[in-house]
Amino acid sequence: MGDSSGSVSVDMEPISLGGKEHIIQTGRGPVSVAVFGDQDKPALVTYPDLGLNHPNSPIGHDQICHVSKDCSSAQKLPHCCFITSAFTISVLQLGAAAISPKIPVPSADDLADQVANVLDYFGLDVVMCLGVTGGAYILTLFAMKYRQRVLGLMLVSPLCKAPSWTEWLYNKVLSNFLYFYGMCGVVKECLLQRYFSNEVRGSEYVPESDIVQACRHLLEQRQSSNVLRFLQALSGRRDISEGLKKLQCRTLIFVGENSPFHAEALHMTSKLDRRYSALVEVQACGSMVTEEQPHAMLIPMEYFLMGYGLYRPCQLSGSPRSPLSPSCISPELLSPESMGLKLKPIKTRVSLQV
Repeated sequence: MGDSSGSVSVDMEPISLGGKEHIIQTGRGPVSVAVFGDQDKPALVTYPDLGLNHPNSPIGHDQICHVSKDCSSAQKLPHCCFITSAFTISVLQLGAAAISPKIPVPSADDLADQVANVLDYFGLDVVMCLGVTGGAYILTLFAMKYRQRVLGLMLVSPLCKAPSWTEWLYNKVLSNFLYFYGMCGVVKECLLQRYFSNEVRGSEYVPESDIVQACRHLLEQRQSSNVLRFLQALSGRRDISEGLKKLQCRTLIFVGENSPFHAEALHMTSKLDRRYSALVEVQACGSMVTEEQPHAMLIPMEYFLMGYGLYRPCQLSGSPRSPLSPSCISPELLSPESMGLKLKPIKTRVSLQV
């Protein structure tokens, strides 16, 4: 782990939802950390997927906060969702200067160690973690290396295996486009396919959704060299499947049934200790459940965090039981009717073991 004592933070312009961005120098290169909410409260550390960061949110932050204010079944959740201090880590992908080529490309393990550097910088001992796809892999690896520092993991379309030959070749082609052409049309389309289902990406007869258009615009602002570095780190990741049972924290996994990483999420769930993990599958949704169907995350997250005393709703009537609450000993199907929401059905898998 790099020494965080020499870290330097530069406050940037305030960002959306009242957050502030810090550029933190670590022994493995600089990272951008967007801080939201009251830093005296329990902390949620989020890590986005390839090409994403805080402006279009680590977990769909704008979407989740908007939902929390408008969704009646969510008990009018407060600002910053459930935990009132959010730290979003990203690899300087938007707006910032390109990372110097003299700094070696980090490994996935290096990125996990950077998370520890960030926690040290802000004086955070123990945190809740939420990551999306590549960011989910980094935070899972962090939880395996620094077990005492993670309360729980919430993962969206996570990775846990080494890249297959198909993925490795695909990433190699994508890396070449990024290196020679930057954030060109081909790269943007590949990333949008990674994030979203066909339903929202549109077709010849159906226009793409507003959220895809917004994401396409944001991708144009990415530093292609920094995105390339993150892609190279993910391409060199190792298989961590066998270490998952040793995790000492509860884990909640979300995955869209149309995500290209759906099978990997199922594999990861099978490797986790079934007493402390649950899987929520969302129909007709891609990898970024946070953007396509953020409502589907609210109630499972409520009950997951209630187990830690981090969320206390005013009333519980009409809400399904938590997949990870101590009293829950059997699987159940969360239907739109039971949630009081107009959603595609979501299925929660939990273990029968206690």
